[in-house]
Amino acid sequence: MAVGDVKSDLQSIAAGAFLAIQPPSSEEWVIHNIYHEHDVELHFYDGTNSLAFDTDAGAGVYAKYAFHVTNSRYIRVKNTNTSARLIGYDGVQTK
Repeated sequence: MAVGDVKSDLQSIAAGAFLAIQPPSSEEWVIHNIYHEHDVELHFYDGTNSLAFDTDAGAGVYAKYAFHVTNSRYIRVKNTNTSARLIGYDGVQTK
């Protein structure tokens, strides 16, 4: 993949589980939008420490953000609902 390429994903995430927005070790991304079908928590994660920094109830989108993620420091989106729910994201590769 090349710098400027779009990075996106959409998955069904089990109740209490996370969608990791984590590029491969050779890439860095800027994530602009995170979409969620129901309740979520956003976590900044380094493989050991998990910093919950925002929550949202119901369906929604974190739109027009600039979350910089690497392989070692990235965003995880936790489905805090009691059922599996869709969570997705999009952004661009910067390295």
